[in-house]
Amino acid sequence: MSTTLAAGAGLDFTLAQQLTVIALCALTAYISHMALAVFNDGVRPFMLDFIQGRTTRNATTAVSFGLSAGFIFGLGAPMALSTGVLNPWLVFLPTDILGILAPKKWLAPLLGGAWGAVVVFGLNGANNVAHDLPVDFLTAMQQMSTPILFLFTLFPVLAITKQFGRMWGGVAGVLELALVVMTMKLWPNMFAGALAMAAGVLMLIGLAVSKDIRQRRADRAAGVEETVVAEADDPMASLFSASAARLRRYLPLFMVLGAGVCVLAQMHIFGGGEATSFLIAKGQYSEAAQVDFYRVFGFVPLIATTALASGAYGIAGFTLVYPIGYLMPNPFVAAVVGALVFAVEVLALSLIGRALGKLPSVRDSSEHLRSAIGDTLQLAILFGSLMAANAMGGGLGILVVGGLYLLNEAMGRPVVKMAAAPAAVIVGGVLLNILYWLDLFTPIKG
Repeated sequence: MSTTLAAGAGLDFTLAQQLTVIALCALTAYISHMALAVFNDGVRPFMLDFIQGRTTRNATTAVSFGLSAGFIFGLGAPMALSTGVLNPWLVFLPTDILGILAPKKWLAPLLGGAWGAVVVFGLNGANNVAHDLPVDFLTAMQQMSTPILFLFTLFPVLAITKQFGRMWGGVAGVLELALVVMTMKLWPNMFAGALAMAAGVLMLIGLAVSKDIRQRRADRAAGVEETVVAEADDPMASLFSASAARLRRYLPLFMVLGAGVCVLAQMHIFGGGEATSFLIAKGQYSEAAQVDFYRVFGFVPLIATTALASGAYGIAGFTLVYPIGYLMPNPFVAAVVGALVFAVEVLALSLIGRALGKLPSVRDSSEHLRSAIGDTLQLAILFGSLMAANAMGGGLGILVVGGLYLLNEAMGRPVVKMAAAPAAVIVGGVLLNILYWLDLFTPIKG
């Protein structure tokens, strides 16, 4: 399977695509202003204090900006420029901030729409300028695709190892390696990690469910009774119920949101994750849908519990609308299906929360999956960034990019770790161009 993108991946959008991005940014900023949903999982727990008036709009904006800025400028923008595909860090994190920042309800969609216009009009200009530079660091950043796609395949193996030990981790690793080799040999046009990830995630879920079933049987055999607490006597249950009811009151608005996100994914100008962005850029939509579908298992418990605890949902819901959108035949079908998916998610929140309470191993699997996704992507992005540095500047490029990454670590990570390496590639690319103009550096050809 080719892992190289066409040189000069562009950000040219049709009018319909431009209007969709602008309208969706306006909508997500409005929903953020209403404290109904935010994209950043780290911001969501702070929303309860904001909703209940215990903190100010400015203070909540500061939290959102502090937790999001590094991902916007260090990961979202570089990934979009290098792949030619938009991503949620670039589209939704800024509208979180702008929506919370806006003092008036009518101002939030205007600010969000303005950001959407910056994305669809400004990025293309920056993209064209960067590709015309003597040191084309955006094309060099496409080197990141290979390590991201292949190392990401291993996240189920890491999750299984952390939760169920080295033996099961070894079994999963051997199984995934065999499936990757088989896929490359028999189906060279398919993403090599697709079957391997499917097998790994199914194995993890199977082990977790089996453990929970054995535990429940053991508890019944030992005469352990489940303690039922009346909702009126349980403050957490009461909070969860109130939050779910609050979100259900705005169900039509959430359905419009689900329709918009699903349509954006259907247009194939948007990828829900790092690996997905590269797959979308290469036109491998079914493989992209598989990747984002597997990620859902790591985020459903987190999104459900934080939504029930805070009263604020996720802008992309459980992210199921991403893989569904990639596979939809047209925007109209995508809009209907996306609206229905969000309706089911919002209405089922309480049920999902109760189910997760009875499946502790499955809930733990979600934590391990998210941790494993982070671990694999951190290594893949760092390795890919160093490959990009080598492509644009050889040893000097590695020195500059690697040095900036290490300096960020030594300074206590002013730029979040996941975003530090791509940001270093862009800064390093600008520096190499300056050295070229000073006649101190000769760009590497080819």
